[in-house]
Amino acid sequence: MSRSTTAGRKPNVGARSRARSSPDNARRPSAHSGAESADPNPGIAPMQPIDQARQSVGMTDPTSPGHRALRRGRHSLAGHCYLLTTTTHQRQRLFDDPRLAASACGAFTKAAPADATLLAWVLMPDHVHWLLQLGHHTPLARAVACLKAASRRAVNTQRAMQAPVWARAYHDHAVRHDADLRAVARYVIANPLRAGLVQRIGAYPFWDAIWLG
Repeated sequence: MSRSTTAGRKPNVGARSRARSSPDNARRPSAHSGAESADPNPGIAPMQPIDQARQSVGMTDPTSPGHRALRRGRHSLAGHCYLLTTTTHQRQRLFDDPRLAASACGAFTKAAPADATLLAWVLMPDHVHWLLQLGHHTPLARAVACLKAASRRAVNTQRAMQAPVWARAYHDHAVRHDADLRAVARYVIANPLRAGLVQRIGAYPFWDAIWLG
C-alpha cells in the first residue's frame, strides 16, 4: 500500500480496540482471529518473513539488547510515516494489568492529532510501538506527546493515582518511502509473538491496524 493512499485517512478502529482491549477480553482470542482460524495473523495480507520485512524497510528492533538508548525525536517531516517506540517509566510492567492496558488502548484510538493517522500499534507489558503518519501541521514530538498524555491520564484514572506512566524519551524511525506499510504494520503487531506472549496474534488483545475491517 503506497503512502499516498493513506495520507489524511483516519483509522476507524475505536470499536474494535475497545472490544479487543476490554478487561473481559484480555485473555481471550481477538475478535479478528475467527473461530480457530488457521492464519495466526488474520486481517492483514500475508507478507514476507519478519526478519526479511525488517531488512526491507531498514528497521532495527529498538527494544533488542544492545540497541542504543531510546532518544527524543530529532526529525519531523510532514506526510512521513514513523515507527515509534517508548517504554514505561522505569520499564515497569504496568500493562501486565489488563485493566490498565485497556485504558491505554482506548486512549490511543482518540489521541492522535487530527491531521495525523495512527496506522498500527501494539501495547506490550513495558513499552508501546506506534506506526504513525504525520499530517502537515502537527510535528512528530507534539503527536507523540498527545499519545503519551492521553494514555497517561486514562491509566492514572483507572488506577486512581497520579504517577508517571511513560519514560520521557522515545525512539523514532522514519519509514522509507518505498516501504510496504502493511509489511511494517505486520512487523509491529507481531511483537507479542516474538516476545513469546502468545502463539498467535489473534490471541493478543492489545493492538490494532487500519487495514482491519
